[in-house]
Amino acid sequence: MGHRTMRRDDDGSILPLTLAYGILALVTVLICVDATSLYLAQKRLDGLADAAALAGADGFTLVVEDGEARAALTDADVADEAAALLGAVAVDVAVVAASAPDGLSARVTVATRWTPPILTLFVPDGVALEATATSRTALR
Repeated sequence: MGHRTMRRDDDGSILPLTLAYGILALVTVLICVDATSLYLAQKRLDGLADAAALAGADGFTLVVEDGEARAALTDADVADEAAALLGAVAVDVAVVAASAPDGLSARVTVATRWTPPILTLFVPDGVALEATATSRTALR
């Protein structure tokens, strides 16, 4: 009879532990989904910054001086080309800065705001993302 009493005391004691581990696993999966989404959003923004810098570098003007042709790039050219590209491919991305620091390279900074696909108590409701890329013209 003592053996039965000990077994009754053990009945159901695993249920709270199982529930706690189940909740922990669910929270971990939700945080991983949000972290993956944030990572992919940053990679997408990096790609858009690269594309905008490349487009900006292609906005050069061909200048002929002393019989030699050279590419001249201005801040306005870079900004116009980058904005045109982003306007065509990305709705939620804005050009923060666009310049031609040496007249041959285009440096573009773009920004967006990431919001998590699954809102939890452990993840902020939004994060500002920014990416900068530089590209050089093919002509010198």
